[in-house]
Amino acid sequence: MAQTAANRAEEALERNGGGFVRKEWRQFKKHYELTLIVLPAAIKIFIFSYLPMYGVVVAFKNYRYDLGIFGSEWVGLKNFEFFFVSEYAWRITRNTVLYELGYLALTTVCALALAVMMNEIGRTILKVYQTALFLPYFLSWAVVFYIVFAFLDINNGVLNRLIEQFGGTARHWYMEAEPWPYILNIVALWKRIGFSALVYYAGIMAINQEYYEAAKIDGATRLQMATRITIPMIMPLVAILIILAIGSLFSGDFGLHFFIPNNSGMTYPTTDIIDTYVYRALMGIGDPGMAAAVGLVQSLVGLALVVSANAVVRKINPDNSLW
Repeated sequence: MAQTAANRAEEALERNGGGFVRKEWRQFKKHYELTLIVLPAAIKIFIFSYLPMYGVVVAFKNYRYDLGIFGSEWVGLKNFEFFFVSEYAWRITRNTVLYELGYLALTTVCALALAVMMNEIGRTILKVYQTALFLPYFLSWAVVFYIVFAFLDINNGVLNRLIEQFGGTARHWYMEAEPWPYILNIVALWKRIGFSALVYYAGIMAINQEYYEAAKIDGATRLQMATRITIPMIMPLVAILIILAIGSLFSGDFGLHFFIPNNSGMTYPTTDIIDTYVYRALMGIGDPGMAAAVGLVQSLVGLALVVSANAVVRKINPDNSLW
């Protein structure tokens, strides 16, 4: 009976639908198990990502809690002035973009190199390395702050004690802006590299081993196999991850930039980003409309960046693009 119902559904599609619909229906019947696997994630994305989209209208309203979203007064683009007319707009935008570009470049290069090295070591010790590298990824930024504070504290910090041991003077790290670009990049790399390296390592594991066997027969060294087989074979994965990461260039890591510098005002020139600035401003103003406006701008710019990056990749190598 189920087969008969499926046949009737296919016949109806042939009469009323086009070739595309028939093709998709056949693909669904052939791989329905895969569709069922994706279904929970698709439902989650729909509920938490698509249904709340009606709330973007808050960016164009003078939101009042007693009136709700649709009862509040329309104010047009007034909420956007909060960010664009700010005297700090250029500084925080510059910091956000430059930091994210730095994190992306540093993490990609280091994680890729680490994944290649992980492919060269024994499987027993590899599990130890994987655990040690992956652990920081699961730590919250609040926990990471205390780890960093243990190094940078003016009184008992490990780094200051080392400086004094070598005849130097302890530094008030949380009162200086200059060192923080280096500190934040190091902390971000330490926390993120494990996850990225494991993703790349999984891609390396999917490479056909016959390529390596043929290279060994031809007398290739391990370095040659890494540069001429491993890295080129996982470049599609690298390209996809970079395209997705580019979408966040305008949306910095709030936890990293808020917790790690301890929200010290002296470090704002080099640590302040869009998200931390908006958070501090709205803690005083308390206007959801302004926060929604900045969030909408970040989302639209992120979408434009992803589309642009994908277009560039498609021009260079269509096989590496997302669509």
